[in-house]
Amino acid sequence: MKKIQLLAILYLITQASFSQAESAFDTGEWFRFKMSYSGWMKAGNATLQIKDNVINEKPVFHVVGKGWTTGAIKWFFKVKDKYESYFDKQTGLPYRFIRDIDEGGHTKKIEIEFDQVNQKAHVNDKKLKKSFIVDTKPNIQDMVSAYYYLRNRIEVDSLKLGDEIKTDMFFDKENFGFKLKYLGKEIIRTKFGKVKTLKFRPYVMAGRVFKEEESLTLWVSNDKNRIPLRIKADLAIGSLRADLEAFKGLKHSFKILVDN
Repeated sequence: MKKIQLLAILYLITQASFSQAESAFDTGEWFRFKMSYSGWMKAGNATLQIKDNVINEKPVFHVVGKGWTTGAIKWFFKVKDKYESYFDKQTGLPYRFIRDIDEGGHTKKIEIEFDQVNQKAHVNDKKLKKSFIVDTKPNIQDMVSAYYYLRNRIEVDSLKLGDEIKTDMFFDKENFGFKLKYLGKEIIRTKFGKVKTLKFRPYVMAGRVFKEEESLTLWVSNDKNRIPLRIKADLAIGSLRADLEAFKGLKHSFKILVDN
């Protein structure tokens, strides 16, 4: 399951996106990631796409995230996941979140309606045919909306080495805490060339979705886009990595260093 959790981590920890006066993204942005095991065996693909939609007469961004296994891995552990988030274009707060997954035969289909005013999450577990309401914390995020929310709101220029960024999220049926530790700047080589990045260490502080001791590292572009370029999870045996493989619809120019 750790291999597949990286997909969820991808949506969760690529929150390392950061504030500027102008928005970092817009409708039409699309990413595709290549996932590999121990740096050589292809494990799967994941995509993120921003669309327009309307909920309760309010214009929202509708983000659709998909993940699936490829190659030899899918023959013994087939995965087909889909995550959707509908969040307010002005506040960045989510109104609806959908998780529809099949991971090696383990399936879930959960839809959550967020009442941000009354701090409630209306959870509809379609697989178990159960509905219930859970209290949430103020300005709660889901695991997809958090990426885009923080992308526009955290001041990179004021970050110091070792600083921690914290937020509250709701996943499936519970609230949990999340923090991100700033590790500094680094130039990495990508498919597109050398890129200046900001490096982070994500930790989950509460809940049972992820373990705090997971050794994860995240690199995002140090430009106005703040796009996730690489995520690495060090496992007990080997490692799992997600690399940005393709993109389109960026709001700002993507800066690539030219070798002399």
